Amino acid sequence: MSDLNQNMIEKYRNSFLKEVEANVEEGEWVKMCMQCGVCSGSCPLGKHWAHPPQEIFMMIRAGKREAVLASDAMWMCTSCYNCIVRCPREVPITHIMHGLAHYAKRLGLAPKGQPTMAFSQIFWDNMLKAGRVNELKLGLSLYFKDGFVQGVKNSLANAKLGQNMMKAKRMNAAEFFGGHGVKDVSGLQKMIKKAQELEDARIAKYGN
Repeated sequence: MSDLNQNMIEKYRNSFLKEVEANVEEGEWVKMCMQCGVCSGSCPLGKHWAHPPQEIFMMIRAGKREAVLASDAMWMCTSCYNCIVRCPREVPITHIMHGLAHYAKRLGLAPKGQPTMAFSQIFWDNMLKAGRVNELKLGLSLYFKDGFVQGVKNSLANAKLGQNMMKAKRMNAAEFFGGHGVKDVSGLQKMIKKAQELEDARIAKYGN
């Protein structure tokens, strides 16, 4: 390979692209995007994206680190996987978008007040307590996350939804007192704690 070609490749693989490749799940696939836009056209929320996936990938390759990590685009993904199924190059777009969201949050660069990020944290905290999601407590946590008064308004506005969930046995009063959980909750929590310790050790050794 000539020095000119090598220099062109190194220029293309800017520092942020390398950072994404090293720290984001499936990040090495970003450079495979050919900007066809099929992912955006396949996404049920495509028209609502501030930066559709192919644009995010282009911005990564252009070295726009702050703009990418501060974008709320990654938090719009609903994991429908339409983009992966239809991508002509089989780029794992869903994995990359979730990986970027996780990385931005870890660095403290994710957009403040992003509703999907708030929901993700509430969902995680709820699941971690018993190993399964307590839907009643999850709903209450979401309704009251902005204060008691707003929580009452949210509850009244969604009263019919709650009634329908109870009729369908998707929620019952027993969940308020604990609900269902996995058999070995402490074992699950220890496993997750150990995984976090390993991740923290990796970050301490290799950086982000």
